[in-house]
Amino acid sequence: MDSEVRKSVTVLTSSTISFVTCFMIWMVFAVLGLPIKQQLHLNETEFGLLTAMPVLSGSLIRVPLGIWADRFGSRIVFFLVMLVCVPAVWLLEYAHTYSQFLWIALWLGLVGGSFSVGTPYVAKWFRKERQGLAMGIFGAGNAGAALNKFLAPVLITAYGCWQVVPRVYAVILLVITVLFWFFSYPEPKAANAKQPSLKAQLLLMKNPQVLKYSQLYSVVFGGYVGISLWMVSYYVNEYRFDLTQAALLAACFSLPGGVLRAFGGWLSDKYGAYKVTWAVMWVCWVAFFLLSYPQTQMSIRTVSGHLDMHIGLNATVFTVLLFVVGVALAIGKASVFKFISDEFPEDMGTVSGVVGLAGGLGGFLLPIMFGVLVDWTGIRSSSFMLMFGTVCISLIWMHFSLKKQKHQ
Repeated sequence: MDSEVRKSVTVLTSSTISFVTCFMIWMVFAVLGLPIKQQLHLNETEFGLLTAMPVLSGSLIRVPLGIWADRFGSRIVFFLVMLVCVPAVWLLEYAHTYSQFLWIALWLGLVGGSFSVGTPYVAKWFRKERQGLAMGIFGAGNAGAALNKFLAPVLITAYGCWQVVPRVYAVILLVITVLFWFFSYPEPKAANAKQPSLKAQLLLMKNPQVLKYSQLYSVVFGGYVGISLWMVSYYVNEYRFDLTQAALLAACFSLPGGVLRAFGGWLSDKYGAYKVTWAVMWVCWVAFFLLSYPQTQMSIRTVSGHLDMHIGLNATVFTVLLFVVGVALAIGKASVFKFISDEFPEDMGTVSGVVGLAGGLGGFLLPIMFGVLVDWTGIRSSSFMLMFGTVCISLIWMHFSLKKQKHQ
């Protein structure tokens, strides 16, 4: 095998495994939040804030990380981000108050910023016509959300306490950080490449195209993160499953939402980013409309008396629809980044950071808004009503703002 090809495969493999680990830790409160919620007697809004705190810090750090990746190299920035977060994961088991959990969650959440570093790092090792697939494979590290749902409940059940989870996760992160350093290489330098100025990098944040892709990513990635964090609790409270069963069912959304991102990258290379993203939004529009309908008990007056009816999704139909949404969002996450690699090949770190920030902020706000809506309306499916509305906005914006790419 050619040395450059071998290096590119090694970089892609080590980076993807590292990102799986980072995302697993970033989503830790999707499972860990439930025993903590019971321990601290939190309401739905407080629970939503707790689960969302790592997403906030991981999102805000994406822009500076992307800028640093373009200026100093993605490999060293990726390594340092993971290393800095190891102590935070370990300290999580020693938290006792709500404020302590929030502060530590902010710290360990920095690991989520690894995406805006790893994406340009991987892309630089592949030709343009293969970048969509390569970034899709790396982005499949989102499957760490599903891995968390498999691993954390098993650890909690085996040891009878949630504190074992941060211990194990801290050791895993440290080992993966060391392995990444020894199985990766400094990124190749493009011919005649110039060091971007900080001013030029910051001006990209005002580019209209970057803002459009930020909105789309806030739906496909923000929606994925928000729903991943919320679904274990949803299954427990809506369908009365225990923690282990709820986590396994929630993984039916998280797993395809992660691993199929590579497939989304391949589709984007073949059919173009616009067509794929447009199809994704329509699939989500239909699915969220069906998921929005609350459990409803009706009494209808007929000529022969009252007819009692129940309308609502059972757990099986709900899970199937959720699986469809997971597949669609996985493809959509890859197709949005195909837009970026096509239009901003020299500034992928910065643009990835800005777009990733928008997606992460969506993932931060959604669990909080889900909790507020449940506390306010008492309707648990109100979370999907909110998602339906965001997809409507995206479809309208895509129709009017990306007309030129519609027929490409």
